[in-house]
Amino acid sequence: MTLKMDWTIIYDMLCGKENNSFGWDEHRQMVVVEDAVWNYISSHKAASQFRHRSFSYYDQLTSIYAKD
Repeated sequence: MTLKMDWTIIYDMLCGKENNSFGWDEHRQMVVVEDAVWNYISSHKAASQFRHRSFSYYDQLTSIYAKD
C-alpha cells in the first residue's frame, strides 16, 4: 500500500461519517478505539491492520491531503 492509501484509511476512521468511536493517540501515533469496535471491523483488513500499528506521518499527510 502507499502512504496516501494508508492515510486515507486512517483519515476515514477518524473523520468519516461513523467516527464517533475512533480517536488518535498523539504519543503513540496510533488509532485508538475500544476492543469491541476493533472486533467489529476485524473483517475489514484495510482498517484492522492499524490496530497495533503506528502511522507517524498522519499529521503531515493530513496537512497535504485533507480537504477543507
